[in-house]
Amino acid sequence: MNNCELCKHQGDVIVSTPQWRVVLVDDAHYPGFCRIIWNVHVKEMTDLSVDERTSFMSVVWQVESAIREIMKPHKINLASLGNVTPHLHWHVIPRFKDDVHFPNPVWGQVERSISASLQQRQALILTLKAAIQARLGHQ
Repeated sequence: MNNCELCKHQGDVIVSTPQWRVVLVDDAHYPGFCRIIWNVHVKEMTDLSVDERTSFMSVVWQVESAIREIMKPHKINLASLGNVTPHLHWHVIPRFKDDVHFPNPVWGQVERSISASLQQRQALILTLKAAIQARLGHQ
């Protein structure tokens, strides 16, 4: 797909396999925000075989676990929307009570100014990358 942003742009790839890749999203307000992208351009989970779906979701759970362990968020948001970019991917987003949108979705209305603890979260990124690589067996 020539117009697909996820097909064209690799981003900050943490782990990549022939089937999928884990990318650290460049979002200054949400350090630790990851996207798991199926490499072949498909639109829906049911476009995958049962084994592929199981494998793909296992990656989502491992990334969520690493984010919870390292970032210690109040909540994790999982999203697979694809309305704008119909290429199968999952967002794994650490949420904190003091993030700029909380309790709204990260794409929603801003509720407050940037938290002083944002810099502390940004300092955890290298540790998070290593934890994701270790969980997925790609050190």
